[in-house]
Amino acid sequence: MGAQTDFWIIRPFNLVFCIASLCFILLLIVASLLLRNKSEKTKKAVIVTACVITFIGFFVYKVFLSLDKEYNVITQNMGGFNWWGELPLQLCNINMILIPIAVLTGKRPLMSFCFFVGPIGALFALMMPGNGFDGYSLLLPRMLGFYGTHFMIIIEALAIVTFGLYRPKFRDLPMTIVTLLCVAFVVFCINMLMRWTGLHPKANYFYSVETEGNFLLDLFHSWIPVPFLYLLPSILILGPYMLLVTGGFELAGRIKKKNQ
Repeated sequence: MGAQTDFWIIRPFNLVFCIASLCFILLLIVASLLLRNKSEKTKKAVIVTACVITFIGFFVYKVFLSLDKEYNVITQNMGGFNWWGELPLQLCNINMILIPIAVLTGKRPLMSFCFFVGPIGALFALMMPGNGFDGYSLLLPRMLGFYGTHFMIIIEALAIVTFGLYRPKFRDLPMTIVTLLCVAFVVFCINMLMRWTGLHPKANYFYSVETEGNFLLDLFHSWIPVPFLYLLPSILILGPYMLLVTGGFELAGRIKKKNQ
């Protein structure tokens, strides 16, 4: 029985993590192939429906989390479970709300934001899971909720491109950065409001008030020791990443055009 339980332990890049990653990648591939010749309306409906299901699942997962005695013990030094600290306002979670808006409105800066920022935010969360989400059985409700939500956010964001609804272009990138800064600043203001009112004295969505020991943010904070502003150097990572990915799409497009 113990061996069976040990098999389901999930940590970044262990066997269970890799199998789960592969399953969600296959889901994206199969869905993209099945919808290849479908109308744009159908593709949008599928993405929006997936996001709605993920959003509902997110709150079901949080309900289980609020009842999880082990999780409350693990996080007692941070005050334990607090609904005001579990809203979908983290860099990855917020895409459950923004992806449907981006897809339905067709706003390129918003679609670019969701495509670039959604997967990388969720991937970082999976690679560096918080207390209570690393080294436990995937079969625990909180683990299924955490990993299921983040994997779904990744494939929903990528589906914007694989479904053919958006293709990155260099001209989109400046507004993508502006959109990210605007969203981050709004979330920072929400953090400060929660702290000021006492709703959540340690509100730290987007990690825009405290680094919480994140080595990369600690480095940025050593450069700019000011809340929110210390996030600005992250553009030094996001910018080249977006340029590289967009350059790949541009190159693929030129090669395809040349061969036609």
